[in-house]
Amino acid sequence: MLEIQEQISELPSEPLLETAEEARVAMIRAALNEIRPFLQRDGGDCELVGVEGNVVRVKMKGACIGCQLASVTIHGIQAKLIAKLGMQLRVAPVLGFGGL
Repeated sequence: MLEIQEQISELPSEPLLETAEEARVAMIRAALNEIRPFLQRDGGDCELVGVEGNVVRVKMKGACIGCQLASVTIHGIQAKLIAKLGMQLRVAPVLGFGGL
């Protein structure tokens, strides 16, 4: 019996397969990470807070907070995500703390 347990413990552990939703969130996160350096260059930033259906919630940071062009930035982020991911979605800014 001990021999079988040793053989089982020696088996390579297989990576867990992610769900379609987890894969979609990972793609959104990767696309946002490509956009963030442009925001950071101007003293701002954004953080993915969550994804609910086709709504991507982001928290704006740094110089983006209170900026008069923040809504233009949000629309730009949305357009880039749609172009990058090829799916219809809406980016919505959130206030306060939190994140994934």
